[in-house]
Amino acid sequence: MLIRIAGLVSESYVDGDGIRFAIFMQGCPRRCEGCHNPETHALDGGRLIDTAEIIAQIKKNPLLDGITLTGGEPFLQVEAANEIARAAKSFGLSVWCYTGYTFEELPPDAEPLLENVDVMIDGEFIEGLRDLELQFCGSRNQRIIDLRKTREQKKIVLWTESEVE
Repeated sequence: MLIRIAGLVSESYVDGDGIRFAIFMQGCPRRCEGCHNPETHALDGGRLIDTAEIIAQIKKNPLLDGITLTGGEPFLQVEAANEIARAAKSFGLSVWCYTGYTFEELPPDAEPLLENVDVMIDGEFIEGLRDLELQFCGSRNQRIIDLRKTREQKKIVLWTESEVE
């Protein structure tokens, strides 16, 4: 299956907890002022790549703790993102996902991907709320949500670094 990406980082230490394979999805309609990845905004930018190629790269690296779907906006390419997330889970890796949507705003077709995401950073980047002291977030309005616990407790549960994935 083809996916449109802006780029890949085979070993990232800033896109979630541990050593992560980061997939920078292409396309984001939000165009947040001060966005860290403005090159990902154009829906027709980046390049097309087969998800099987990304999955093969992930599988080759025994040092990875997980993958991170980031952007651009991963929920614009739910099916392809979910194929990668499912594969990562089958390898025993955690899946983190950044989105400009809040959890409550996610489109109905997001559910299959959400089932394979362990931690989601939600909310658009707001430059006026930018905070360099935050871990894994760019602005104070964003939340780091533990989706496994959120599903279990049927309410938003925030992730904390001290928890083991």
